[in-house]
Amino acid sequence: MADEKILSYNDVVLRRSDLDILSGPKFLNDQIIEFYFSFLSSGFPSQDTLFVPPSISFWIANCPDPKSLKDFVEPLAFPERKVVLFSVNNNMDVTMAEGGTHWSLLVYDRSANVFVHHDSIAGFNNCHAKRLYKAVAGFMGFSGSAPNSQLIEYVDTPQQINCYDCGLYVTAFAKLICHWHESGRSKSKDSLWFSVLKEEVGPSLVSEMRSEILKLIKDLMEKK
Repeated sequence: MADEKILSYNDVVLRRSDLDILSGPKFLNDQIIEFYFSFLSSGFPSQDTLFVPPSISFWIANCPDPKSLKDFVEPLAFPERKVVLFSVNNNMDVTMAEGGTHWSLLVYDRSANVFVHHDSIAGFNNCHAKRLYKAVAGFMGFSGSAPNSQLIEYVDTPQQINCYDCGLYVTAFAKLICHWHESGRSKSKDSLWFSVLKEEVGPSLVSEMRSEILKLIKDLMEKK
């Protein structure tokens, strides 16, 4: 059977092969992460939070013509957002669709004016996160008032115990950070979501994320 389309959700199309990825211990692809970001976005409908699709994050980080980025990112309305979440991938070849071998998460928090990088294999994606940060930081403020933001590599980010769960850690981090922001807790550079992340994210929760996303897709398929 061909790799048939099984679900269209917002602007994301999932295929049979995506279910296969979620059914086994495999590396998540762009489509699954984009789907879950889109699902979280629907659950947190405030315009304050933006989940940037993986393909967009990748292009921003690796755009061969930085001068063209302004027109590209303008529709994303970064200056109007309080929280922006970017997936980071170590693929640097813009001609290779769904390349790379590792995912991590870069989060911009406007209240603290910081970018925080969470990498479930410490240090693996540092240079790629820095590239994305440098590409996007200047677009976070309104014209003439771009914030002088800082990049934090959070060294106590929960670590994966295998070679394939990095994408699931990204989804788990994103979900928890959004819930943390919705709770209205104190937000400063020294009192972000770090303690909650350390307490709640681990191998068992991440394993549950795979089942959760798979069940979510199947439930949505039944509602078609």
